[in-house]
Amino acid sequence: MYATRIDLYHPPRDEITLQGVLHALSDPLRLDLVRQLAECGGERACGSFDLPIAKSTATHHWRVLREAGVVKAREEGTKKYHSLRRADLDARFPGLLDSILANA
Repeated sequence: MYATRIDLYHPPRDEITLQGVLHALSDPLRLDLVRQLAECGGERACGSFDLPIAKSTATHHWRVLREAGVVKAREEGTKKYHSLRRADLDARFPGLLDSILANA
């Protein structure tokens, strides 16, 4: 029997809140993940990040970022890919992401 995949929740642009984004970026590890995504300018597989934490802990951090609207995740086979929702964040909070990343 195969497990059923659950669609990953991504808030619509107009439901991304400043409080949620700031909370998601308040953790140093999550902020570093976002910085790395911003530097690559595209999409990266989960496994391509060298993280000093357990896979289950990494999954929690990615979920916080995704549910806050900071990143988009997609599954392809057994891999999960993440990308920064820069356009949505810039539309909702112009300059916020650049300011945070410049001062991180």
